[in-house]
Amino acid sequence: MTSMLDRPLKARTFSGLGRRRRVADNVATVLVTLSMVIAVTPLLWVLCSVIAKGYKAIASTTWWSHSQAGMTAFVAGGGAYHAIVGTVLQGLVCALISIPIGLMVGIYLVEYGGGTPLGRLASFMVDILSGVPSIVAALFIYALWVATLGFPRSEFAVSLALVLLMLPVIVRATEEMLRTVPADLREASYALGIPKWRTIASVVLPAGLSGIVTGIMLAVARVLGETAPLLILVGYAQSMNFDIFRGFMGSLPGMMYHETAAGAGVHPVPTDRLWGAALTLILVIAVINVGARVIAKIYAPKKL
Repeated sequence: MTSMLDRPLKARTFSGLGRRRRVADNVATVLVTLSMVIAVTPLLWVLCSVIAKGYKAIASTTWWSHSQAGMTAFVAGGGAYHAIVGTVLQGLVCALISIPIGLMVGIYLVEYGGGTPLGRLASFMVDILSGVPSIVAALFIYALWVATLGFPRSEFAVSLALVLLMLPVIVRATEEMLRTVPADLREASYALGIPKWRTIASVVLPAGLSGIVTGIMLAVARVLGETAPLLILVGYAQSMNFDIFRGFMGSLPGMMYHETAAGAGVHPVPTDRLWGAALTLILVIAVINVGARVIAKIYAPKKL
């Protein structure tokens, strides 16, 4: 009997890439790399400029523990504690409202009403919200919350406007991650007699949790830098205010606008606080994005 080793080798049927294909591949690689460099260069330029001009302000312990109460635009110093707290409070309130609604809408679109008229209407409205500018959302909340219902301008009104910007991101992230969950998992759960709501809570959501958490954190990071709702729905305060329903409140975007309106960069108005607020906002958003990556890695499905 002839062994496998004694049999002649088959001729190679796959030929190498021709010269024209290699040239095309090299040209495509160069163009893609050049496009990436062109896209990243302005980002790095802005980041380096903000770090170079703002690191002196945030290096001081006063920056993290004091507000701008009693400070004037012509005197350098003070801190951004009031603006940091205001930005965090605004993001937390917005997240507390947006996350439950966004998750339930995403679950409904995937698990219950994908092909129904109500599901199509909800999906259409989410598409519309995803393209609404922040100033339009702010004007809508002002017309409804302030002009119609008579509530005062406040940080809570800003959070309501940010909810309109955050909702479509959470809904789409939830919807896309739930669609990636294999149908076999659902069918196996149904075969064991588990009802649909419990299957969604115990099987489907945990399977897509990492992507959902990432989408939520990125949505929070996106709305923290919005300025238009702050200008329309609340005034900037240089002192600390923990009441989100009444009075003006500081925020990092508001602090940057206030410093710019005061003439930052025009002699003798200093620019340290302006660049420091910008760098602090970048750090806050960077921490949120890194946290999203860590959380997504923790909750990612374990590989066998």
